[in-house]
Amino acid sequence: SCSFMHKEYVLFAGSLIEQLTTEKYECMVCCEVVRIVAPVWSCQNCYHVFHLNCIKKWARSPASQAEDGNSGWRCPACQNASLQVPKTYTCFCGKVHNPEWNRNEIPHSCGELCGKKRQCLDCPHLCNILCHPGPCPSCPAFVTKTCECGQTSHSVRCGQSTKIHCSNVCGNTLNCGKHSCTQVCHAGKCSPCQLTVQQVCYCGSSFKEVLCGSEEEFSDGFGSFSCQNICGKKLNCGRHNCKQVCHPQPCQLCPRLPQVVYRCPCGQTPLSKLLELGCVERKVCTDPIPSCGKTCGKPLSCGSYEFIHTCESLCHEGDCKPCSHTSNIYCRCGFKKKVTAITFMCDKRCNKKRSCGRHKCNEVCCVDTEHKCSLVCGRKLNCGLHRCEEPCHRGSCQTCWQTSFDELTCYCGESVIYPPVPCGTQPPECKKTCTRPHDCDHPVYHSCHSEEKCPPCTYLTQKWCMGKHECQSLTLPNVELYSTHTQQLGTDEFVKSRFRLLNVDDCSPCVTSVQISICLSSSIWRLNLHPYIPSQKFVLPQMKSTTLFFRIAAISIATKLTDLQLGDSVEISRLITKKEMKQARLQCDEECLALQRNRRLAEALEIDDNSDPFNIRSSGPKYSDLLKEDARKDIKFVSDIEKEMRLLVEAVNKGKHTKKSHCYPPMNRDHRRIIHELAQVYGIESVSYDNEPKRNVVITAVKGKSVCPSNTLTSVIDKEMQSRPAPPLPHYKQTDKSSGNSGLSKPLKEEPVIDYFDVQD
Repeated sequence: SCSFMHKEYVLFAGSLIEQLTTEKYECMVCCEVVRIVAPVWSCQNCYHVFHLNCIKKWARSPASQAEDGNSGWRCPACQNASLQVPKTYTCFCGKVHNPEWNRNEIPHSCGELCGKKRQCLDCPHLCNILCHPGPCPSCPAFVTKTCECGQTSHSVRCGQSTKIHCSNVCGNTLNCGKHSCTQVCHAGKCSPCQLTVQQVCYCGSSFKEVLCGSEEEFSDGFGSFSCQNICGKKLNCGRHNCKQVCHPQPCQLCPRLPQVVYRCPCGQTPLSKLLELGCVERKVCTDPIPSCGKTCGKPLSCGSYEFIHTCESLCHEGDCKPCSHTSNIYCRCGFKKKVTAITFMCDKRCNKKRSCGRHKCNEVCCVDTEHKCSLVCGRKLNCGLHRCEEPCHRGSCQTCWQTSFDELTCYCGESVIYPPVPCGTQPPECKKTCTRPHDCDHPVYHSCHSEEKCPPCTYLTQKWCMGKHECQSLTLPNVELYSTHTQQLGTDEFVKSRFRLLNVDDCSPCVTSVQISICLSSSIWRLNLHPYIPSQKFVLPQMKSTTLFFRIAAISIATKLTDLQLGDSVEISRLITKKEMKQARLQCDEECLALQRNRRLAEALEIDDNSDPFNIRSSGPKYSDLLKEDARKDIKFVSDIEKEMRLLVEAVNKGKHTKKSHCYPPMNRDHRRIIHELAQVYGIESVSYDNEPKRNVVITAVKGKSVCPSNTLTSVIDKEMQSRPAPPLPHYKQTDKSSGNSGLSKPLKEEPVIDYFDVQD
């Protein structure tokens, strides 16, 4: 190319000549200075100069070989591949071998004119400066060149690659040969003619427009294209119309002319023979063609290659009648065949998957091979707001194409994402402090967020223990609610709740069936885990309650109260240290001593633990007060549960199977607790499954273990209701007649007791 102009040549060649003359130019192979008397070789692509011996060694080394292995060796500087390895020392123009050094000339040059052909392909002049390193400068000669359209001429530098354009209209003839180019002087060929011409079909009934000079413009004198309709032109007879599809040639002769028809309609008998038999000679095309009276015998469209059906009518004009035969014809999908005269469709539905891979074809008598799905995809896009409207497809849906042109800001408006905003983009992250309204008036330490709810307050607050003994700085929300609940209810009201928090040192022992006694300021925690197992009382060792760890431990145990009611156990080893676990000892009480004494007596008398000689265990089940209270509230539910349990126990004891289960529908926590407690009375295993709100209970009766109690809970409730005295009459408060209020006052409603430790079973 002629990219090296005069200024560029002066900079490049001048620097190269100066470094060679002052012996400051280094060989890229050996990194040594190139002496003025040392043999050199110059690359004709990048013009770098190397020692001749260095380039010979480099060309023979494996590192210099081209990647394909067949293109020779690569130049160390420009990586240009060469086939021949240099062998002799020549000047830069290549005319003189082993040039001698002259202090008045450029080192390694011959001192004569260069004479090399310039890189510009369209320059006919040779380089006219002395032998030199580097590229030849651009040609200084001036030549006359014409513009692109050829209408004007200009004097320009030889080898100039810039195209010459004039301001005249091109005017060259276009491809159609009829019109001229209307563009201003331009390079390359003229664009095709953009004018349109109107064409008519062969039969003259349809028209269309095409580009002038295109292949569709061809016309043979009868028209330019076929409209694929029936020609309909009058034939030469003047009585009948052409029945061929729109065609370019002239219409054929009337097929009914006397000089065209030589045989009867079925083609078996010549008309000349029928004339001898007395038939009337035809004069015009409208005269009927004589019939020979034989069977037509023309092949019909039905049948197959092996069995061809023919027309059974007598020789006639016009189309043949439908075939009267029947044959075994397959349906279009080839699944069934039927004895019929027409094509039919079977009732088989296609079970193949459609192209989406999700839906079945389900077409009746399907002959499709691709089974393209015509349904809409309808799956949610990545934005989560819109659904895919493309035809049902395989793989992931495309990204939602909807875009918002409104600014997307954080809650406080400090951080902004400017439009266009792709659908589904999350609000920007903001480092400012949250400005949402908060329930408390404490300082806010969290940043602005897009979630509706703020994180819990982390401000340290002072909270007293339940006994008002110590004050502690707390931040956990559950501990705050725990302390607030205790302060709001007070000691007397809090004791009335289902589960109590009592000071063991100051209060009497708990008397309810299932309770927990915990004091945060005391050193003893008493857990009454089960009403029927009094030996499950635990006394933990001396522990400091002033630490936050044990406060959290107390609340962790309190959250398991519902599981304790159902007879489950709680792992408390995680709530105390290993050292305290080693120091912990279960102190035996009077009940433990009584059980040990009875066990030794039973072993001495050889009495089985499972036996009941004094009929103590069969005296009837014991129902807790809480269970009785729940049964009074919903006696029908309890009756249905007991009925189902009785049927299950009787079925497993009478049947062959050792176990039998029943699954109850999803129900609330209170109803599930009733089922668990009744299952213990019946000796039935009960387990809760799934999460809210679909949590349900499955009971399993075991043969020999599950028994029906003598007194059901329903019967016990009925007896208690009958033995209760009649309720007293309502008391009406007497008021002053002079007052405007009524003389009857409504009874006051009790405030509901809030169960702050209500947890899931």
